[in-house]
Amino acid sequence: MKIALAQLNHRIGDFEFNTALIRENIARAKAGMADVVVFAELAVSGYPPRDFLEFNDFIDRCQRAVVEISRDCYGIAAIFGCPTRNPAVKGKPLHNTAFFLSEGKIIGRANKSLLPNYDVFDEYRYFEPNRLPYSIIQYKGKRFAITICEDLWNISDDPLYIRNPMEELIRMKPDLIINIAASPFNYDQHRSRTEVLKRNALTYKLPLFYVNHVGGQTELLFDGGSMIIDANGEVVEQLKYFEEDFLVYDLENPSANTLTLVEGSQGEGSIRLIHDALVMGIRDYFHKMGFSKAILGLSGGIDSAVTLVLAVEALGKENVRAILLPSKFSSEHSITDAKELTEKLGIEHEIIPIEDSFQSLRHTLESQFRDLPSDITEENMQARIRAVILMALSNKFGYILLNTSNKSEAAVGYGTLYGDMAGGLAVLGDVYKTQVYELAGYINRKQIIIPENSIRKPPSAELRPDQKDADSLPEYGILDKILYRYIELRRGPNDLISEGFEEATVKRVLKLVNTSEYKRYQTPPILRISPKAFGMGRRMPIVAKYLS
Repeated sequence: MKIALAQLNHRIGDFEFNTALIRENIARAKAGMADVVVFAELAVSGYPPRDFLEFNDFIDRCQRAVVEISRDCYGIAAIFGCPTRNPAVKGKPLHNTAFFLSEGKIIGRANKSLLPNYDVFDEYRYFEPNRLPYSIIQYKGKRFAITICEDLWNISDDPLYIRNPMEELIRMKPDLIINIAASPFNYDQHRSRTEVLKRNALTYKLPLFYVNHVGGQTELLFDGGSMIIDANGEVVEQLKYFEEDFLVYDLENPSANTLTLVEGSQGEGSIRLIHDALVMGIRDYFHKMGFSKAILGLSGGIDSAVTLVLAVEALGKENVRAILLPSKFSSEHSITDAKELTEKLGIEHEIIPIEDSFQSLRHTLESQFRDLPSDITEENMQARIRAVILMALSNKFGYILLNTSNKSEAAVGYGTLYGDMAGGLAVLGDVYKTQVYELAGYINRKQIIIPENSIRKPPSAELRPDQKDADSLPEYGILDKILYRYIELRRGPNDLISEGFEEATVKRVLKLVNTSEYKRYQTPPILRISPKAFGMGRRMPIVAKYLS
C-alpha cells in the first residue's frame, strides 16, 4: 500500500480554493500510484475558523465541498478534516470530523474526542466531543486507526467522554495510525511534538502517518513538519517546515522510499525556524488578505532593521517602502545606518524630518501647556507624528504599516499608543529583544546586511537628548529573563525572587507588565512564535491588582 501525505496551505473560509487544492493533490496522489492521500485537520474550512462555525451557511458550504471532493475519490481514498453537524439533540451543534472517502462515498468517519481549550485553542466553544466508541476503518486489506490531533496523545479526566481514544482503537488491532492535525508553531512545539509522536508510535508498535497544516493564519503560524514514524518510534520521512510539501510512501516496501529528514533544530536551527516562521507569517498575512505592499518607519535601530529585512524576504524589495523620520534628537549615525541598510537591500528610502511638525504641534498646545516643563508628553508627540505620517502614506498609496516593536517593549509598555505601537501587523511582537539580536546575527551569518552599528549601539528611542532604553528599563539580558519566566512559565513574584532576581526589580517589572495590559489590547495582530504570546492566547484583565 502507498500512502500520500499532502501538507498544504489552506485558507480559512475560501472553499473554492481549498476544494481545488485538495482535488489537485488527490490527482497528484493518483499519478504517484498512491492508494490513500491524507490531508490535515479541518482542511476543508481552514483552521481555525472560529465564529464562522456559528453560520449555517458556512457549514452548508463545508458539506457541499465534501460532496465535490468525493467525486474525485475513485481508485483512491482520501482522508481529511471538516466540521460536521451534530445529529444529537443535546450538546454543541458541531463535530470536528475526519472523513475517509473512497469510490465516491464516505466509507468512514471519526469525530474528535479531546478538544483543546487552552492558550490559542477554543475548540470546545464550538464542537461536541465524540461520545461514541471509536471504530477501525478497513481499506484494501489494512485496518486504519484515524485520529485527530490530541486524540492520539491526550487523555481525558472527564468520565462523560472517551478517556483515551487510542486505547479504544488499539484493542481493535489496527495496522497503522493516521493522525491529522492543526498544530501551530512555537519555538518549543516542533521538538515536543516530534517526541510525542515518536513515543506513541513506539508505545503502540504501529507506523504513524502525521499530517499538519502549513502557512500563516493571521497570528497563528503553522510550520508543517508532517512526518512518518515507523513502529520502532523512528522518524523515517519528514516533510518541509514552512512550505507546502507532498510525499508518497510505500508502506510495504520501505526500502524503496527516498529518505527525507529535516535537519535538527538545535543551536542556530531554533533561530532559523523563528526567522522562517516570521517570513512566512508576513507573506501569508499579505497574500491572503489581498495586500501586496508594506511600509515601515526605519530608525537605524535593530528592531526596524530586522523587520525591514524580514519584510523584503517575504514580499520582495519592490513591495517594501522604508521611511526615515528623524527629529532633532536623532543621531547622525542612526540616519547613516538606516540608509546603509536600504542600500544593502536594494530598496529606495525617503527622509521626512518631523521637526517642523513637532514645533507646530507644540505651538498649537502652547496655550494649554503654558510654562510646564517638557516630559514624556513631548516624547509621545514625536512618536505620534511619525505614526500620522506613516499612516497617511499607507492610506494614500495602499501600503500596510508594519509595526516594529518587540515583545520586551510590549510587555512593559515601553511604547507610545497610537505612535510606535501603530500598524497593521506586529512582526516582532512575540520576539524578545535578546532574540531580536539573535535574528540579526542569523541574517548576517553569510554577509553583513544589517549594519554592525545598529547591532552594537545601546538601544534608544531617541526622543530626548542622550536617551537610552536602560534609563527606563533594566538591561534587556535581565529584563527578558524575568519576562520569560513570568509570561511563558507563569511564575509569580515570589518564585522569581527565590530564583535570585532582585526584589525591587521583579516588582517593578511585573507592575509594568500588568499595568500595560490596556495598551496591548489596542495593538496590531502579533505573529506568534512562542508558547505564550500576547493576544488571543494570553487573556488578562485590564483592571486588576495582582501585585501588592
